[in-house]
Amino acid sequence: MVLPLCFAAGFVATGLAQSANLNGIETADLDQKVSACTDFYEFSNGAWRAQNPIPSYMDRWSRRWKAGETNKDQLRIILDDISTHPATKGTPAQLTGDFYAACTNQKAIDAAGIKPLSPMLDQISSITNRADLQRVVIALQGDGVQVPFNLSSTSDVHAPQNVIADVGAGGLGLPDRDYYLKPEKRFADARAGYLLHVAKIFELAGSSSADAKASAETVMAFETALAKASLDNVALRDPSATDHKVTFAQLQQMTPNFDWAAYYRSAKLVPADLNVDQPEFMKEVERQFGTTPIPQWKTYLQWQVLNTYADKLSTPFVDANFAFYQKQLAGVGELKPRPTRCAEQTDSALGEALGQEYVKRYFPPEAKARATEMVNNIVAAMHDTIEGADWMTPETKKKAVEKLSTLNVKVGYPNKWKDYSSIAISRDGYFDDVLATGQFQVADDRAKIGKPVDRDLWGMTPPTSNAYYNPLLNEIVFPAGILQPPAFSINVTDAVNYGAIGVVIGHEISHGFDDQGAQFDAQGRLKNWWNDEDLKHFHEKTACVARQFDGYTIDGDIHINGKLVLGESIGDLGGVKIAYLAFQKSQQGKTPAPTIDGFTPDQQFFIAWGQFRGDETRPETQKMMVQGDPHPVAKYRVLGPLSNFPPFAEAFSCKVGSAMIRPEKERCVVW
Repeated sequence: MVLPLCFAAGFVATGLAQSANLNGIETADLDQKVSACTDFYEFSNGAWRAQNPIPSYMDRWSRRWKAGETNKDQLRIILDDISTHPATKGTPAQLTGDFYAACTNQKAIDAAGIKPLSPMLDQISSITNRADLQRVVIALQGDGVQVPFNLSSTSDVHAPQNVIADVGAGGLGLPDRDYYLKPEKRFADARAGYLLHVAKIFELAGSSSADAKASAETVMAFETALAKASLDNVALRDPSATDHKVTFAQLQQMTPNFDWAAYYRSAKLVPADLNVDQPEFMKEVERQFGTTPIPQWKTYLQWQVLNTYADKLSTPFVDANFAFYQKQLAGVGELKPRPTRCAEQTDSALGEALGQEYVKRYFPPEAKARATEMVNNIVAAMHDTIEGADWMTPETKKKAVEKLSTLNVKVGYPNKWKDYSSIAISRDGYFDDVLATGQFQVADDRAKIGKPVDRDLWGMTPPTSNAYYNPLLNEIVFPAGILQPPAFSINVTDAVNYGAIGVVIGHEISHGFDDQGAQFDAQGRLKNWWNDEDLKHFHEKTACVARQFDGYTIDGDIHINGKLVLGESIGDLGGVKIAYLAFQKSQQGKTPAPTIDGFTPDQQFFIAWGQFRGDETRPETQKMMVQGDPHPVAKYRVLGPLSNFPPFAEAFSCKVGSAMIRPEKERCVVW
């Protein structure tokens, strides 16, 4: 739905009247041995982290991540309930209950071993020539094995009301290209571990030790060639770098060794203009189709099938998959319990069927109403911020306000639910269920291509503890799963709600005006709407943020990449400011917000952000994040924005020279 953005009318007084009956921040989480002006990350919830070490099955931990796991416990309770009752075929209860029941039948899954993959592996074994190769690649893509490229739907960046096909790079088993190419020890160790892992999976699938080792070498060589032709993570953040609209004929000319007409017939697609994210990558794919020997292709495809489905097979495959991807790369100690993993998989496969029951039980109407009011207030604060920007000309401000006025806001759950009733789900065959839901998702995505965009669709399931901004649709989305404590509650003060979920809301709004979002106009088109002087000022301001985060390190000497985390850091910086302004405005005309446990409303606001965002993160996971995650590690998501924000210093009486106050000449302000 598009919410009315009534700027002139001002702010809505949010939710319940403020009283001492509402809860404040978690005072027991504070480490008051540390000054708020020295290290707010430690001050705001250092005690909680000390008392709550990361569980062995997680890569990071905080009250926020604990809440995400609580969501999954709630899903498990729902599924344990509905899976024990008969339900009409095709209903959400039948689909989710039977999928979960099949997933939790460990004995049957272990008895099946590698057999569920036999049809796919037999297909690959039957390849004898280039025509067979293409036929099998096409079939695998329909089953959800998106290699060596992937084709999906996307809004046209030049006409976002239209959905077109998008051909993207894929087919890598390591997290990104740099893991194949960079010489640093952490990447070399990952490559060595990957070779052992690939060989281990091939052995589990029936290869001899010698053959498995040779297969792993073949896979590494094939994937390294693809990696060399891929863009790195920083380059991928530039929308223009992946904007290459071509005709269907030009696509065929780009890759003459692949029969796109056959692919489109199989996918039930009508040839039309499309986007190719990385033409250089597709040139390498073309070279592989034209010159790589068939036996090497077969080995590569066998691996991709095994890797795609390893965590859905018997225990030895699941354990081996975990040992590399979670234990070695992320530092996680053990697998989550099977019922929790099955709840996660049910949500992933049938999220809007499961989400209907989740919303009924855990997201009451009054929560949606209060969250919606907060969103409106924070959007209005962004409007005031734009109007008050002394570095923007009236011409550019007008276009920025126009973009804000078209912002589409989604809260809680979809207006219409996805229909999964065509999927055949049985509690007697888990892998068949996995394959059926995967095929449905591929077909459902392909069916969007060539049609007008459906603005009612969601990119996250309702139980998801996350949020997002989509620049092509100019929309912000807040699933019910994140609108839970500690992010949001109808039982806490406005100060705490605005400091936690309010900053998240402001963060997502700010994404519309970060280094990426600012390249899209009010209609979601990749189009410059800035005059030259304003754009120059904007780039100077964003460069300040990149420099700030370039200066942060993990593990002693590994620097954060300021350009990689720029968008998220602008989002946090803007989110803190506009949520704070919205909180201040929302209190006007009301009984003054209470001081609770000795903390003023402003202090509660900032502590709420530190407590929501203050994750403890495993060192291995931090290294992965610094390499490929556009989000900074949690410590700097707390310290970074607050050290630029004078009201924070005022709230805690921080003096000039304090660690939490950046020198004025280095202070970053974008919005």
